[in-house]
Amino acid sequence: MGYGIISVQGNHLKLIQADILQLNKSDHHLDRLKLIFETVTDLIQQYHPDELAIEEPFFGKNVQSMLKLGRAQGVAMAAALNRQIPVFGYSPRLIKQSITGKGSASKEQVSAMLQRLLHFKETPVFHDATDAVGVALCHYFQSGQMEVIKSDKPKKSISGKAAKSYTGWEAFVQDNPKRAK
Repeated sequence: MGYGIISVQGNHLKLIQADILQLNKSDHHLDRLKLIFETVTDLIQQYHPDELAIEEPFFGKNVQSMLKLGRAQGVAMAAALNRQIPVFGYSPRLIKQSITGKGSASKEQVSAMLQRLLHFKETPVFHDATDAVGVALCHYFQSGQMEVIKSDKPKKSISGKAAKSYTGWEAFVQDNPKRAK
């Protein structure tokens, strides 16, 4: 499981942290869930995030994998909700489209675009970490268009204005040239 933390100051975006949880150190599923909850709680205490965004699960053929993923996401969401942090969910396709302009982009394409947008030199070794950063950046780009899981109130964009929807990366860059340097 990856996680990514970004900072937003006006239109300036900065990667704060990106890493993975080594869940294979424990053979027992409940121990893994406890580790997820404790790690998310620790990250919240350390970085004081305003919001948590997760990748919504997509339908897979392996029901057991989906069940385990749902449990893992549930404990991560519970850690955030326990601290009154709103939780947002985004589909894998929307995440890729928000970052690259193409919903079918590869993990490598997403990672390369994140590197450009967030100006970091070292690419995290694990795709789960860059995937998590992609979710965070997608949330920033989509802010105001998704509903909060814990509330039925629509979210305004980070600037306080209603968020604009884009048909692709080119349209976004045209309206936001400073954000795509």
